Amino acid sequence: MRPCRAFRVAAACLCLLLVAACSSNSRNVRAVTTGEALPPPDTTNAAGAYEGASEYRLGASDLIEISVFGVDELNRTTRVNSNGQISLPLVGAVIAGGKTVPELETELTRRYAEGFLQDPQVTVFVKEFSSQRITLEGALKKPGIYPLTGRTTLLQAIAIAEGLDPLADLRGVVLFRQIDGQKLAAVYDMRELRSGRVEDPQLFGDDIIVVETSGSKTALRRFIETVPVLGFFWRPYY
Repeated sequence: MRPCRAFRVAAACLCLLLVAACSSNSRNVRAVTTGEALPPPDTTNAAGAYEGASEYRLGASDLIEISVFGVDELNRTTRVNSNGQISLPLVGAVIAGGKTVPELETELTRRYAEGFLQDPQVTVFVKEFSSQRITLEGALKKPGIYPLTGRTTLLQAIAIAEGLDPLADLRGVVLFRQIDGQKLAAVYDMRELRSGRVEDPQLFGDDIIVVETSGSKTALRRFIETVPVLGFFWRPYY
């Protein structure tokens, strides 16, 4: 066995032992190998769940503008209701929640073509994104809650928050996600992400990113120090 391979195997074994020591319920450990995507979050079909797609999916409270070329009377600006529906002239209630913009355009085109219009051309534009959001907390220049308007990675999200605070711990970037009914967490090192040695994970609605402050003594700090940054995605017990 080559020395570098032996080191990786030993490191992985050590990490498993550390995780097991933190909790007797070690079956909750979820390993993610380098180059493999993190598991997507729990999804529903009701109101704009991503379901693994890279494009933004409409959901409750999104404000959308619908235009039918040449038929101004059908143009509408409407908000998706809590059931994921919109109501339009002629076609009535339409399920918009869970659909991408092209999918909704295709559906509306089909509806209007069924006995109402000949070769309709429907355009959908999202004016306000409300349903898919991520939370960025901690040592960031501009922490807050931000909408997801398309495929967004962890590095891109940090850029949206205007980057890390000068006191940020580069090794202390934690991504929290709900998977299979459990709150799981992964620890990332910004230097590894920036260099491309670790996959920059895609984010999903309701993800929470916390950047720890260097030298802090919080429960999150103890969690970070317990789990080496080796690509593990697991349930925190702090």
